[in-house]
This record gives sequence, structure tokens and C-alpha cells, in this order.
Amino acid sequence: MTTQSSTAVAAAPKKVDVLKNMLNAPSVMEQFNNALAKSAPTFVASVIDLYNGDTNLQQCEPKAVVMEALKAAVLKLPINKALGYAFIIPFNNSVKDDKGNWVKKMVPTFQMGYKGYIQLAMRTGQYRTINADVVYEGELRKANKLTGEIAFDGEKKSDKVVGYFCYFELLNGFSKTLYMTVEQMAEHAKRYSKGLKKETTVESLLNLSNLPVAPDSKTVGWMGNFHGMAVKTVIRNLLGKYGYLSVEMQQAIVNDTEGDTSENRDYLVHENGNAQVFDATDVQYEDVSTGTATPQAAPVDDPGY
Repeated sequence: MTTQSSTAVAAAPKKVDVLKNMLNAPSVMEQFNNALAKSAPTFVASVIDLYNGDTNLQQCEPKAVVMEALKAAVLKLPINKALGYAFIIPFNNSVKDDKGNWVKKMVPTFQMGYKGYIQLAMRTGQYRTINADVVYEGELRKANKLTGEIAFDGEKKSDKVVGYFCYFELLNGFSKTLYMTVEQMAEHAKRYSKGLKKETTVESLLNLSNLPVAPDSKTVGWMGNFHGMAVKTVIRNLLGKYGYLSVEMQQAIVNDTEGDTSENRDYLVHENGNAQVFDATDVQYEDVSTGTATPQAAPVDDPGY
């Protein structure tokens, strides 16, 4: 009788198990504990839940997912999609393999939500108020030609979104507002977003702006939630340029790739000449509700930061 020896081939460990082992490693847990203290175990559990519930994220390297999760942990922002503070989004990027060939690879990417920026701003204790929202047709009523300041107290005529605004006032009385039209926002997305396919056009993005506003949408990205991304963009651009920035907020802007290129992260409002930035002070207005002219902002020098 001949006995044949067989070599047992150990099954490759599941990526979720690899992720759990990494998260439980003392050196990794130390980093989460330093950032979150007693909340660290809860946050780590949310990372595992997120990974288990996202098939695209499961295609990413567990180590890379942990690194992106740490960015959210340092900012003390939850990554639960339903909350909308921060996300870990898998991008199908083109990368070079060991042989120098270009291949597609899922890469996890930390992304701030607009609620996350508001949360970090309020934590500084320097903001009396901060608000951001969509602007519907008819609500943009008056504009001051000298300062570029705009009044949003017109009567809403329809559910058509025509733009987005962010306003803040600091405790010392300093205030700023940024308004961008849907056209400017679509051009911004097309120019800077690495999450969009090359064949995506400004026109197709404008079609997305006609979809209903869903403030609590769990979808992310320009194609999945155009309005949410637009609101976040106007918040980030205004705060990054004129707001009081804590160390946390600075770190958030650096880490928030949001699908934007690094060029845009370094130069937050590159197209500032097209955006309307103005002081929110009490001035006289010119009624433009029935006119055909489009309100124009006064030129604003970009300080380059």
C-alpha cells in the first residue's frame, strides 16, 4: 500500500482578519488610544464595520485602510457614513506595479464631510456662527456692486438650485461669505476632482445639480451627491482662506483629498476670481431680482495660502 503525502496548503487569511490583527497590534492601538482615549475601542469597531460593509473597500490593502482611519481618529471625527462627518472612500486608481506597468488598484482615501468642517470650526470656540446651504432660484435677490455682497432674502421661486453659500462670523466680529454658482461648482469639480472619469463633462455635472437636495444622503462624491460635495467645497474654500484655523482644521484641509488634486489643496481657491467673496456687513443694495444682469463680485486679491 502506497501512502501519498499531500502538502496542506494553508488558506490565505481573509483581509478582514488581517485588518483586525493590524488594529489590535499594540503599536496601532497606542496611536488610536493617544488620539481618542476611552473612545478608541468604539472607533476601531466602527472601522471594522465599515470595512465589512463595503465590498470596494475590502479590495484595498488593510494597512492602507488603517492609515486613513487614523487621519479621522486624530481629528476625532466618526467615519460612519450615516453621520456625514468623515469618510474613507475607495478610489480605483492607476498605479505602477513592481514591473513598472500601470495597473488599476483600489486605494482608500480619507475624505471630510461638510459636517466635519463645521464641527472642527465650532470646536475652536472662535466662531459665533457658521452656516452653509444651497441657494434656490429666487433667493438671490440683491447685490452691492461695490463690495460684491449679496442678500439671500428673496422669495424662493422653485426647487432649482442656482448656487451654494457659506457664511461665518467670528467672536471678534469679523465675517465673510462665499457664494459660488452651480456653473462655477461644476467647473471646479471637473478641473480638480480625481474621482471623476476623464469623459465626465461640465454639462453632465450640471445635470446632477438638477437632482433633489438630500442633506442626509449616505452617498459621497460628485457623482453620488453633487449638492453635498458642493456645500463642503464652499465651506472648505472659505474657511481655508479666511477662517480661524486651529491645528486640527489645518490638518483636515491637508488630509482631505476629497478627490481633489494636491494642487488645489495647496491653493484652496485657485479660481477665486470667479467665486464671489465678500464681507457680510450692512450696506446698501441694488435690486437685481428682475434684471438680467448677473451679480458680479468685486475683485479680490488672492493671498496665495
